[in-house]
Amino acid sequence: MFTGIVEELGEVTAVENLGDASRFRLRGPVVTEGARHGDSIAVNGVCLTVVEHEGDEFTADVMAETLDRSSLGALAVGSRVNLERPMALGARLGGHIVQGHVDGTGTVLERKPSENWEIVRISLPADLTRYIVEKGSITVDGISLTVVDAGPDYFTVSLIPTTLDLTTLGRKQPGDPVNLEVDVIAKYVERLLGPQGAAK
Repeated sequence: MFTGIVEELGEVTAVENLGDASRFRLRGPVVTEGARHGDSIAVNGVCLTVVEHEGDEFTADVMAETLDRSSLGALAVGSRVNLERPMALGARLGGHIVQGHVDGTGTVLERKPSENWEIVRISLPADLTRYIVEKGSITVDGISLTVVDAGPDYFTVSLIPTTLDLTTLGRKQPGDPVNLEVDVIAKYVERLLGPQGAAK
């Protein structure tokens, strides 16, 4: 379980093609402190398992399913990534409930800078639009954000200087892919309501 509060900007230091999977080596001094084999670390919002850990780097295997459903397949050596360790029991939930299970990918469509913040418009896959509401929560590349405007095939978020400085969204440009995870509570409500809820 994560909160969508990014702990640090890490970096991809190696990518190994394993055929139907890839092995990534990533640098992140904060998230690797005390890391052990089998621990979970969210990388751009994708929950990955630590395979090896040495110094301030760790490796993680990414299977084809994850590469197909997320933007991790586009990562290369030198790519910057958002990193977060799982929430500790009893810690503050600074963002919202994030599982690290990506629902799909979107594309940065537009950036509108202002004096103290920036509005970013992101495309939304058709099958996810029903989960997005104004002032609701969404996870973009592992970042817990509040939806400003929910359109038919897009949504917008406002980014404060801290988010722009300390996460990948400060560097993403129009055309760049991002990982999206909708609020899991909305998905459970839909499931409980059954066909009548899904049809609306």
